[in-house]
Amino acid sequence: MAYTAQDFKKGQPRWCPGCGDHFFLASLHKAMAEIGVDPWNIAVISGIGCSSRLPHYMATYGMNTIHGRAAAIATGAKVVNPSLSVWQISGDGDGLAIGGNHFIHANRRNINLNMILLNNRIYGLTKGQYSPTSPRGFVSKSSPYGTVEDPFRPAELCFGARGHFFARAVATDAQGTIDILKAAHQHKGAAVCEILQNCVIFNDGTHESVYSKEGRAKNAIYVQHGKPLIFGENSEYGLVQEGFGLKVVKIGENGITEKDILVHDAHCQDNTLQLKLALMGNGDGFPVALGVIRDVDAPTYDDSVTTQIEEISSKKKYHNFAELLETNDIWEVK
Repeated sequence: MAYTAQDFKKGQPRWCPGCGDHFFLASLHKAMAEIGVDPWNIAVISGIGCSSRLPHYMATYGMNTIHGRAAAIATGAKVVNPSLSVWQISGDGDGLAIGGNHFIHANRRNINLNMILLNNRIYGLTKGQYSPTSPRGFVSKSSPYGTVEDPFRPAELCFGARGHFFARAVATDAQGTIDILKAAHQHKGAAVCEILQNCVIFNDGTHESVYSKEGRAKNAIYVQHGKPLIFGENSEYGLVQEGFGLKVVKIGENGITEKDILVHDAHCQDNTLQLKLALMGNGDGFPVALGVIRDVDAPTYDDSVTTQIEEISSKKKYHNFAELLETNDIWEVK
């Protein structure tokens, strides 16, 4: 059956006008339609926060759980019903602070989840406290003189937990968001998609350099597996390897040609260069990497659990509780 975005819409979204959640929700509806999974075979599970209202606006199964526990509930849903397409929605606070432990273990176990991290670098629902992704020195209601902490970088956390899929998009870039959501669905295993978005009330402009189409042309690089890492308004710049790091070069200068530019390999088991790509763009003169940065096959937790149960069950003499009782000595009292 062919679906449209309308088939996945429900209710009236209740977010501030201009919130990045509106942009992401519209892209998710479109991506779901293009993916083509029946709405009754999809579960959207969230924790607590502005972003966590999202399941209420999806015409699928959904659950708004407790703070930081979206990954735990999503894990249970996937393991007991492997055919279910499970989408976990978390903000940077819900997903990486109280939910940080669940985040790393879902990646380590490689559970077949689509893990969406909506990153606006602030606690929005509770009115503007700094979050685990807020930059050092960030002034907020809970850090009036600036934070004295270094932030989590979601890609670094994902890779450190042995994650096999990481992609990034900007909420206002509908096609870029749809593309990575479809890639996450195709990937078998834990698929983390970081969505850069602004909180227009408490942290507006935090991703300003890439929030507009013009900004992305200047300050972002769209990575594609098997394609050279070229960027710029006129595709005039590229990335080359220099020692153990990356270097920005201008094509045509100093004898540099397209053949000298690194080719992106999202499927490489060694994540060294993928991580370097993912960490670019924090005022370091490098562009922000958008698209699928890492996409590597590996055994999944849910498949392994199912296989293990089937193998053990086939060797057992009993397959239900009644048969279990009959495996021991039994007698009948008259």
